[in-house]
Order: sequence, then C-alpha cells, then structure tokens
Amino acid sequence: MSNPLSNLEPKSVFHYFGEFSKYPRPSKKEEKAVAYIESWAKEHNLELEKDKRGNIIIRKPATAGMENKQSVCIQGHLDMVCVAEENYDFDFDNKGIEVYVDGDWVKAKKTTLGADNGIAIAIGMALLASKDIPHPALELLCTLDEETGLTGALELGTDLIKSKLLINIDSEKEGVFTIGCAGGINTIAHYNYEADKEIPANHQAYKVNVGGLRGGHSGIEINDGRANASKLLIRIIWNSVDKFDLRLSTFDGGTKHNAIPSSAVATVIVPNDKSSAFETYIKELEAIMQKEFATKEPGLKVEASKTEMPKRVMTKDFQYKLIASFYVFPHGVLRMSPDIPDLVQSSSNFAIVETRENEVYVLTSQRSSVGTEKINIVNKVKAAFELGGAKVETTDGYPAWEPNVNSKLLDLSVKVYTDKFGTKPAIEAIHAGLECGLIGDKYEGMDMISIGPNLHDVHSPAERLQISSTKRIWDFLLELLKNIPNK
Repeated sequence: MSNPLSNLEPKSVFHYFGEFSKYPRPSKKEEKAVAYIESWAKEHNLELEKDKRGNIIIRKPATAGMENKQSVCIQGHLDMVCVAEENYDFDFDNKGIEVYVDGDWVKAKKTTLGADNGIAIAIGMALLASKDIPHPALELLCTLDEETGLTGALELGTDLIKSKLLINIDSEKEGVFTIGCAGGINTIAHYNYEADKEIPANHQAYKVNVGGLRGGHSGIEINDGRANASKLLIRIIWNSVDKFDLRLSTFDGGTKHNAIPSSAVATVIVPNDKSSAFETYIKELEAIMQKEFATKEPGLKVEASKTEMPKRVMTKDFQYKLIASFYVFPHGVLRMSPDIPDLVQSSSNFAIVETRENEVYVLTSQRSSVGTEKINIVNKVKAAFELGGAKVETTDGYPAWEPNVNSKLLDLSVKVYTDKFGTKPAIEAIHAGLECGLIGDKYEGMDMISIGPNLHDVHSPAERLQISSTKRIWDFLLELLKNIPNK
C-alpha cells in the first residue's frame, strides 16, 4: 500500500502517520501496530521497554549540548475507535485505514481516520527518528486500549516513565492547552429477555431504522446538540405502543461506549389493519425530528421497512419496563461547570443496546469533573434500570485530572506559543477522559499538559485531521523542546 501523505508538511510526521495507518489497531487488538513499532525502534537503534500490560516506552538520548536538560515524555495511545459508514463493510481487524488528502484535511475512506490518536504516535516517531532536531532526552510512551476503558493507562507500570515532564498529544483543538479532564465510569444493565408464548396472528413486521446521524465523541461533542439515534428510536416506539398496539422483538443501537449512537434499529410488529397508519406515522415523526434537529443533524432519516416475521416478541409487561426505563434514561449534558465557562461538568451517554439470545444488554457512560456528582448520576442511572427489572453493574472507572495552574511546563508552553505565533493559547479542562489523570495518579509530581492539532468529528467516519494545524503543532513542539529547562 502506497503512502499518499508522504509529501505533506511536516514530511516526517505525515510519513509516519501514513505508515502507521497501514496497521490495524482496534482497541484490545493492537498486536500488528505494536509489532510495527517494535520493529521500527529496533531499526533505529532505540531503547524500548514494555510493562506487564504491554504498554511501550521508547527512549532516545539528548542531542549534543542538551544533555543537562530535563527529560520529556511524549505520550499517545496506539488504539483507535473503529466505525464505518452505514452499509459499508470494513474489516478493521485485518485492514489498514485508507487515508486520503482533501484540501487542508486528511480523511479516511468511509471509516474513522484514527488520527485520534495516531497523530501522537507519528509525531513521537518523527522526533525520535530525527537527526537534525535539537532536543533533551526523549521518551515516547505508547499506551494500549485507551478507547475502551483506558485499561493501558490503568495498568501502566509505575517504573516505566523516567521523565518528570509529559506532553500528551490527545487533544483536538490547536491553540488550546488542556490541563484537566473529567473522570468517567460505565454503567451496564442486563435485562432477562421475556418472550411471549406465541407471536400474535395477523400482524406485519417492520424494521424501524433511525440513521444518518453525526454521532461523535460522547465527551467532547455531548454539548453540541447532536441527536442520539437510540433515544430517538425509543421515543418512536414509546409513542407507537398505544397508538398501534406495537410489539417489540429486538432493539439495537450504538457500537462504542464513548460514542453518541449514529444509528439504531428495532424489529417490531403491528396489526395488519394498523400497518398503513403506522407507516404514515413514521413519516410524520421523521418530519418532526428532521425539523427539531435541522441544524445539527441534516442527514437524519427514519424509515420503517417491511421484514420477515420475527421468531419472538417481548411480553407486554417486559416490553413496558424496558421501554420506560430506556425513555427516562438521563442522556446528554446534566450540568455545566459553575466555575469554568462553557465546560460541561457532568453528562451521561446512552451508548450501546444489544438484543442477545437471552438478554437485552445496555452499556452507558457517565462523566464528571466532580467525583461525588459522578456517583450521584450513576445511582440515578441504576435506579432507572432497576425499576425496569435489570441487573446493574458498574466498571471501576477512571479519575479526573485536576488542573495544576502552577505548572512550570504550562508556563513555559504558553510563553513559547505566544512568542512563536503572536497570540496566547487558551487554557482549559475538557469533558472527556485523558490518560493524564491515570498517569498522574501513578507518577506523583508529573508535570503534564495535553495539546494537539485540529481534529474534527472523532469517533465517526467524518473524522478529519487538519494538515496546516499539524504543521503548527510540530513547529511549536520543536521550539518548546529547545527551551526545556535544565535539571
């Protein structure tokens, strides 16, 4: 596979991003990407170490004259969110991403691009492979499985990083330095599937689809007013049960714990004598929803297509409990920060629903920069699910990264950026999980910031990386490394 990015500037960064994109790296399946990194480090005579979890750190000595400077760790994660456009079958386990250039943007053909967080790995590789860039001793920390629970950082070895300064490159806005993030937890519900003894006679079966939505990151884009396909679908079903004696067979929506669902589908049946009215009603609801989300979801579609009769439908009692608990689930922004303008403090995402053989499985995520508030939201979610008859469990979660406004690395970074570009960067905390919180827990006193080039629509097939922004971030990093203080 050729590399269509090799002529972009900065050449070394885009060369490595293009090469890295050739290797499959779904979360928990990063083996091919790991093998590539290991081979590359050996080829460049770089020191490589792995912890028990499999996280990788690669070290390069300081260049001449920089030996007395403090060491710096560049950090990013190896895995990526793997989402394809509807009806586009892509083998993420075995195929690399098909990248291409569109003006000032790098994009992928009908899939997520993986610049979240492949661009961090590429920048780190370009720095470590360089022969003419002055820099202090460098480490490149490549963590595993960030996107499905931060498990790489959760299990990070406590003696792997030697540096006391760390630059995470997993932020998505150029000119913004991130110094804090929300903590998060997943709440999972298991509903025992209760099937009726028989399928009612004289009924028509339908697949009801909600699709064409933008989806996106359930932290970064949760306050953008985007629709959740599963929540729209449950609204349709709730309103159709009494009107049309609708019976539910299956409900499936969403694919990633940290993405807003862009599509959802349910298999339902309605009496034959109400089928025509049901089809008309679906069209009416589509028009209503398209009007409600005209600005944010121009591609929204709701369709009811006839299908084969399902082998089972839910009992009326189970159906009611399931639909009701889904309908009242608190999705979206729950509280804005009273202290930091425009920062979401707490939110919840109705992420995944899967109808399985014996159960309906639901995975949701809750985020907050306030630990007690996060637990309160989780308890509300548990209450909704338990009222619906579900068994509920929660994951261990991950801690928030509390801002350090006295950070010396931050002060230096602001000065370097301002001197170079003539404008001060914004300093903010974000409503998403960054590995910095976990790293800071394990490495007390670590001075950290998070930066990155402009990335839009991550975790969706519309993901794109701005080329000119990547160049500016690269130039800033080179200047920052020149100015790292002495030990």
